[in-house]
Amino acid sequence: MYMIFLVLGLDGLKELDLSRCSKVTDAGIKHVLSIPSLEKLFASETGMSAEGVKALSYFTSLRTLDLGGIPVTDKALGSLQSLAGLEYLDLWGSEISNNGAALLENFPRLNFLNLAWTKVTVLPHLPSVTTLNMSNCTVHALFDGESKTRIPLSKLLLTGATIVDPSEVLRNVEASCMTFLDISGSSTCNFSFLVNMRRLEHLDLSSSNMSGSLIDDLAHVGDNLRYLNLSKTKITSEAIALLAGHVSNLETLSLSYTAIDDASLPYIGMMTSLRTLDLSHTGIQGFLSDKTFSLIELQNLSILENLNLEETLVRDEALYPLAFFRELKCLYLKSNNLSDIALQALSSPLPNLQILGFRGAVLTNSGLLLYSPSPVLRTLDLRGCWLLTADVISLFCKHHPRIEIRHDVNSAIGSSSFQNPSKGPRARHGGEKLLEVPILVGMNSAIGSSSFQNPSKGPRARHGGEKLPEVPIFVDERIKYVREELLDLRFSPLSNLTLQGREMLPTILRKESDA
Repeated sequence: MYMIFLVLGLDGLKELDLSRCSKVTDAGIKHVLSIPSLEKLFASETGMSAEGVKALSYFTSLRTLDLGGIPVTDKALGSLQSLAGLEYLDLWGSEISNNGAALLENFPRLNFLNLAWTKVTVLPHLPSVTTLNMSNCTVHALFDGESKTRIPLSKLLLTGATIVDPSEVLRNVEASCMTFLDISGSSTCNFSFLVNMRRLEHLDLSSSNMSGSLIDDLAHVGDNLRYLNLSKTKITSEAIALLAGHVSNLETLSLSYTAIDDASLPYIGMMTSLRTLDLSHTGIQGFLSDKTFSLIELQNLSILENLNLEETLVRDEALYPLAFFRELKCLYLKSNNLSDIALQALSSPLPNLQILGFRGAVLTNSGLLLYSPSPVLRTLDLRGCWLLTADVISLFCKHHPRIEIRHDVNSAIGSSSFQNPSKGPRARHGGEKLLEVPILVGMNSAIGSSSFQNPSKGPRARHGGEKLPEVPIFVDERIKYVREELLDLRFSPLSNLTLQGREMLPTILRKESDA
């Protein structure tokens, strides 16, 4: 409450952000009424009630109003009709019903509307709205009314929504104006509406019912598409073959947790505008049926910057084709099929590599010390590399002070032990996951509003878009070896190792590979 008094008397104040200030109640809002010049008020997840919302009608100059997470009722919304100049209205998680939604027609300048996590099923005709979020709602119709004019909606989020009839829901929307569509996790099995969305640039179908048999609808979207998320769908390599050639300007593609395998790589290689590619948790092995390296099929992706191969079946020697990706900045690997050989193969060919994830690998002390990182590498994630010892990691950090190391032993000897000294100690809560693939971050930045968080993860504050700390889960793979083998592997010298093929694997690793 004290912070409220700090703004009193600021007669010229235009913007006030009270988001997540839970101690700001109706009483505190009454003090804010002394600032009639306010044009932007962010009060999501505060302690306001519906009664406090009614008092906001005093701010007749308001253009932006964020009341997300507050129990705004239909009656409270009706009391705000004096805010005729309102352009941005966020009501996620409120108690608004269809009756309250009908009152939105009284805001003629409204262009941004967030009704996620509400009971609204039908929207009235709102010709000025260009950005709409009805995630986690049951949607029957958008912009219903007597007018025959279609709404030129450009951005629509229906994440996790129950879409009763897609053709009816979108009947009053001008499909040709849509540039941003997120229907991830929604219930629809009909994607025929995509045929008319030729201007789409951002399309998120993750965790939806999209499958190979429906890929033709997606192929019609055309050359404007820049972002496509198909993770956790029933897409197969055959579907990717049908899609190739129709998305020539695609820059971001996510296929994680799908059934694709190496057969899809020649077709992905035709998407030469790709900058970010997520193939994690797929059946990619690194070899085609004729035993040739499959990743070499991606060599035409000359501007690729971010590649995720975590939890695939790729082995050491299959990584050699990565030398073609000279512009690669972020590479994410996580597999117990990888060893010292894979890390050495990544030593010099990637001059622009800044972030390298090499998690869960059978990496020895010698393998780490022999690694020659990119001159611009700043983060090396070695979590799950259980053979490494703290003293060797410290020695590596001494030789490469600019590189920040992530490893499980941080929690044992102090989270700042492996930090670049020039950057100072890390924060007290330094165990958070810092290495995330940039694929699925584009949603917020694309529309410039944090209100469009993934509703399936729960509502967040306006400035709360950061990832929550990941709870680490580690599997001790030492059970695969006897004590003598572990000791031999930990201290095995690699000074005369040549990276020519699988025959050069250490004996223990070769035994695992051939099994």
